[in-house]
Amino acid sequence: MGQKVNLTYGNISTTLTKLALPIMGTSFVQMTYNLTDMFWVGKLGSSSLAAVGTAGFFSWFAFSLILLTKVGAEVFVAQHLGRNDEEGADSYARSAIHFNMMLAVFYGLMLLIFRRQLIAFFNLGDAAVIQMAVGYLSIIASGILFMFINPVLTSIFNGAGDSKTPFLINLTGLGINMILDPMLIRGWGVFPELGVYGAALATIIAQLLVTILFIIMMVTSKDTFFRINIFRKVDFQRIVNIFKLGFPVGLQNGLMALIGMVIARIISVYGPEAIAAQKLGSQIESISWMTASGYSTAISAFVGQNYGAKKYERIMKGYASGVRLMSIIGVAATVLLYFLAEPIFKVFITDPVTLRMGVSYLMIIAVSQWFQTLEISNQGAFNGLGKTVYPSFVGVTFNLLRIPMAYFFSQDLGMGLNGVWWAIALSSIFKGLTLFSFFYFLVIRKYRKTGVI
Repeated sequence: MGQKVNLTYGNISTTLTKLALPIMGTSFVQMTYNLTDMFWVGKLGSSSLAAVGTAGFFSWFAFSLILLTKVGAEVFVAQHLGRNDEEGADSYARSAIHFNMMLAVFYGLMLLIFRRQLIAFFNLGDAAVIQMAVGYLSIIASGILFMFINPVLTSIFNGAGDSKTPFLINLTGLGINMILDPMLIRGWGVFPELGVYGAALATIIAQLLVTILFIIMMVTSKDTFFRINIFRKVDFQRIVNIFKLGFPVGLQNGLMALIGMVIARIISVYGPEAIAAQKLGSQIESISWMTASGYSTAISAFVGQNYGAKKYERIMKGYASGVRLMSIIGVAATVLLYFLAEPIFKVFITDPVTLRMGVSYLMIIAVSQWFQTLEISNQGAFNGLGKTVYPSFVGVTFNLLRIPMAYFFSQDLGMGLNGVWWAIALSSIFKGLTLFSFFYFLVIRKYRKTGVI
């Protein structure tokens, strides 16, 4: 472990799959983190689930800031290693870590200072839910540094072609989280019953362990590339370059989080059960988009190294292979979520109102799964080329349309809560089709005419 892997030669399908499987495994680890929390918090009732779901929007928004550094680290490391410039790759990896830590400290302080005002935005109307949400957010904010740093360290390894090491490290963190969740939430053994606060504490402890393991692995690695000295002078020009590349992706995700908050306000009129249904439903649905995101990261690293090496034909073959696999995953997710919506949801919660709303969410959102994987796989290819603006433009445009669509479907057409679910599903369909069209006309056709991307 802890060794760079050259992605510019060898069988394309084999190389891409060997890179992608651990990354997809890491995505599943993150998904399981969330589902483990939802499983145990769900046992406390819909109010607790609504509190965690509400505070969770700020963890979602945090990922937008993380993406500012994650994308830059992944792409610049991959491209510089592809052109055999290890010194440049090392400099960008170090700068990404510096930038990431600055953002973590700033965001954590903002959450702690304005935690009550931020939760008040959702107009929950239930004092107990509000109190739980504020407490949960306070704990998460206190340990936000570890939540920030782990994804960027993961991206540095992925960009270098080593996806196995971060997978194993994150898997260890998951194991700790799964053990601590019932102990801290339900008060097993010598631990007190902390409820939703226990879920937050378990997550922070697990993330801290992951950070420690990354540091140990990097310090002891036989590959000098991973021995990154973060105490060297901050290179602000590199940070600016990382920001420029990551900004469109971070903006897209940040706006999506803000749009999600507005959608939550629309949903909140249907009660805490509706918020709980949407939060839990989105976590269950993540089985498809987290898988696709994992493969998208592999495509990004693969494309990045080969783009640096100017192996354009290899890029096109890798892209085609990735899209084919993502299509299989998208279709499988559609079948799973549509036909097994109720038994899957019952694993986490049995409240009849929340269950009915959640089952409707999964069945409606199921129709968009293939299109969602199409969007995410094309996003990875664009990112690897350093063309992050196009997927971000498509994402921002159709995510913004969710708000008027949700109002129109739910209120003007009288579809109620299902109208909100359909607004989310239809926007995902449009995003997938549009971004694929962009890649075809801007990249594939150009390659076919000139042999250059």
